[in-house]
Amino acid sequence: MEENKKSYFGEIGSAMKTLAIGMKTTWKELFTKKSTEQYPENRKTTLHVAARHRGRLVMNRDENGAVKCTACTLCEKACPNGTIKIVSQMVENPETGKKKKQLVDYQYDLGDCMFCELCVNACNFDAIKFVNDFENSVFDREALVLHLDKEVYEGGSLPNIIDGGADFEIGTFNTKTK
Repeated sequence: MEENKKSYFGEIGSAMKTLAIGMKTTWKELFTKKSTEQYPENRKTTLHVAARHRGRLVMNRDENGAVKCTACTLCEKACPNGTIKIVSQMVENPETGKKKKQLVDYQYDLGDCMFCELCVNACNFDAIKFVNDFENSVFDREALVLHLDKEVYEGGSLPNIIDGGADFEIGTFNTKTK
């Protein structure tokens, strides 16, 4: 019987210790500075998105506006869940008579992408990159299948989103509206 009392009071002591640790964490959290984004009210004024955030895949283009992709399919092979599908064809150069692979369609399924960036790391030609444009909601899932070689991406849906948007300030409430 004496042993049960020690066990009972020992459990109460252990519970009180656990409660004290939880209360300490709660009190510490109450007094730390936080940043709250009032989205979508602040989407054009004070919204901050980290520049390194992976929002969607886009194709890099050269100075003439042509895609840099050579249809080597390294990105397609590196993708763990088959998000990228590349269609290419062999085209003969009439001047030299040599055949060269040419990109016909670069299909990217944003709805299946897990944003691992393995495709970007596999690309030896700097042809694709992730940008931080995150507003990609659609009602039809088919609209998430993008043909990146035909799309000319000219920046995000929000002002300065590629640069990170507004400056990030810890401890302030970004509540300014349009």
